[in-house]
Amino acid sequence: MAEGLRKGFTTGSCAAAAAKAACWMLLAGGVRDKVSIVTPKGEVYDAEILNIEKIEDAVRCAVRKDGGDDPDVTSGALIEAEVRMLRNDEISQDPDDENGRVIIDGGAGVGRVTRPGLDQPVGMAAINSVPREMIRREVTEVMELFDFGGKVSVTISVPGGEEIAQHTFNPRLGIEGGISIIGTSGIVEPMSKQAIIDTIRVELRQKRAEGHDIAFISPGNYGLDFMKESYGIDLDRSVKCSNFIGETVDMICDLGFRGMLLTGHAGKLVKVAGGIMNTHSREADCRMEIIAAAAAREGAGTDIILRILDSLTTEEAYSVLFEAGLAERVSSQLMKRIIDNLDRRAKGRLDIGCIMYSKDFGQLAASERAAAMIEENRDKWNG
Repeated sequence: MAEGLRKGFTTGSCAAAAAKAACWMLLAGGVRDKVSIVTPKGEVYDAEILNIEKIEDAVRCAVRKDGGDDPDVTSGALIEAEVRMLRNDEISQDPDDENGRVIIDGGAGVGRVTRPGLDQPVGMAAINSVPREMIRREVTEVMELFDFGGKVSVTISVPGGEEIAQHTFNPRLGIEGGISIIGTSGIVEPMSKQAIIDTIRVELRQKRAEGHDIAFISPGNYGLDFMKESYGIDLDRSVKCSNFIGETVDMICDLGFRGMLLTGHAGKLVKVAGGIMNTHSREADCRMEIIAAAAAREGAGTDIILRILDSLTTEEAYSVLFEAGLAERVSSQLMKRIIDNLDRRAKGRLDIGCIMYSKDFGQLAASERAAAMIEENRDKWNG
């Protein structure tokens, strides 16, 4: 976590706290405007309970999501829990409900899983395993405190959740109708690298579960029009690896893919040619030095090399290369080094293809396997 930034609590922690409070008020009567839970990370969450509503055989209440200083679109959302007494003959549809006493489901504003490969099976509410465990533990604790031997249902809802979800990865993942209730530690740590990597892993795992054995990877949507016009491929359907190219290669190997195709702008991929596997500018930025070294190997004179080193962007550096008639040879050399470095990272376990492009100049280089990979997988990637 970045120094000085305030931590928050996940939607899973909010759901567990709301469920605990609702169960307590259902069984004990009265009003409970604060509860405490212990997150999986071991930190105590003191939650304020809002919007308390008592109805027949049920209590509904809410906790407002506080993401701390993390720029999370769910911050400020109300996470509601309704706990209801059930008849003993009511059958649980919750696959994690081993003892049949606490049945957990999602209501309005909580998404439903429609595609395989996610934390929950198709058809289930997008309430992940750790939040389910937290909810079940907190509610069971209250039931035991009051010596209640019956059954309860817990329904988690998020007012406005369907709209909030449009600003998350859920539509890409096939989670429809709302947000996900998530969190593995119960804590939101601002600027979390791990949160981004976890999202990449989820997308890759889903692609693998859908039958893909070649992973289509891109740092972002910068070349969306280029890929559509040149190859008929929708880059928006690729798994976005952001700056974490090395970690993404590791995950692709771990998940059992047999290959990967990386497509990206020269501004990112030139760094990979230099062995840089985290392409964020604060980690490393030797783009001009890498391009200049490649140009020198292809016979560029001192004036060309100095102009490249003085360039502010890879687009500017490439304008120098095209002017000198060196762009094709330099790009070919860089592509060879990109493939070599990716192959080294994968320890020879993957069939690897790559396409590098430029905003101003279009395709700069493609590896030997790239075109064949696209033809072999076009329908899957665009499907």
